[in-house]
Amino acid sequence: MTAPSKVSSTSRVGISPARAHKARRFPVSDGAPVEVVEDGASVAGRLFALAAMMTIKPTLVIGSHAPRLPWPWGLLDFAARVMRPSPGTIRATIGLRNCSAQLVRASGVLPADGNRRVVLYMHGGAFLTCGVNTHGRLVEALSKYADSPVLVVNYRMIPKHSIGQAMEDCRDAYQWLRLKGYEPDQIVLAGDSAGGYLSLALAEMLHHEGELPAAVVTMSPLFEIDNEHRAQHPNIHSDAMFPPKAFTALVALVEESAKRHIVNGEPEPVYEPLDHIEPGLPRTLIHVSGSEVLLNDARKAAHMLAAAGVPVEVRVWPGQMHVFQLAAPAVKEATRSLRQIGEYIREATW
Repeated sequence: MTAPSKVSSTSRVGISPARAHKARRFPVSDGAPVEVVEDGASVAGRLFALAAMMTIKPTLVIGSHAPRLPWPWGLLDFAARVMRPSPGTIRATIGLRNCSAQLVRASGVLPADGNRRVVLYMHGGAFLTCGVNTHGRLVEALSKYADSPVLVVNYRMIPKHSIGQAMEDCRDAYQWLRLKGYEPDQIVLAGDSAGGYLSLALAEMLHHEGELPAAVVTMSPLFEIDNEHRAQHPNIHSDAMFPPKAFTALVALVEESAKRHIVNGEPEPVYEPLDHIEPGLPRTLIHVSGSEVLLNDARKAAHMLAAAGVPVEVRVWPGQMHVFQLAAPAVKEATRSLRQIGEYIREATW
């Protein structure tokens, strides 16, 4: 993909013309992001980070040395099916063109009927793993605090598919919401980790199509595939979850998957969202751990977005693990982060 407007896709059902957009309810950036450093991690937050360092990180060390082995990437989301939703939560499976999605409503949230607001959520998992089940409780909490239905995309993943195909799936999910009657300024694009990449890339794609969603919200976002600057960040050695070689292995898998996907007779180029930041993108909120290496991606993207006139806010949470929001409600900072994100979504779609 050389530009969002050139992403390969089969013919799509037309979207009805949007009604006149409401005036923006937020100022244009003054050229600098707003950064807020939250309180240090609680005992529970540090324990979860320690648990990730003792369990997930060693597993990723092994995987990063042999990334091309046929690892059972889908097993994690399958096993997560044992985590049942809270009482009153409604989950409905939606069929899209090449994948499925799940529409989630926390108890008391009104149906997705094209009125009020809705969140389009792209889950993390390094484009390799996870899905609607691993992120079920996080999405449920987001639905509760944003007072909004959340559509979670089970996009196609590498190594079998390319990131470009994942982007097409996210675009199809957005189209589904538009056909349900939602206007762009009622839709918030959100995601964690690799889902942060997909959220920003989708916002850029939609920008080229003349669509302006209400906001982009990301947690511990991976904003670029290229690993050069990330590998030099001080947190590369202190990250509780990712060993340094993990990102090198990920880049190799992404590039190989792109080469196998032929677009217009040529291998698919690897798309870098940070190379396509332009004025007019949606306002953006980034929550990130102060101890993880993806702090590099968060701050780099925030400065680039702000320089382009996009209002952007970064909230840094010291001592937490990657996507610590998954630990809610056991970790109080995770709950506070999700509550702040919910408030941001409500304000952006007011």
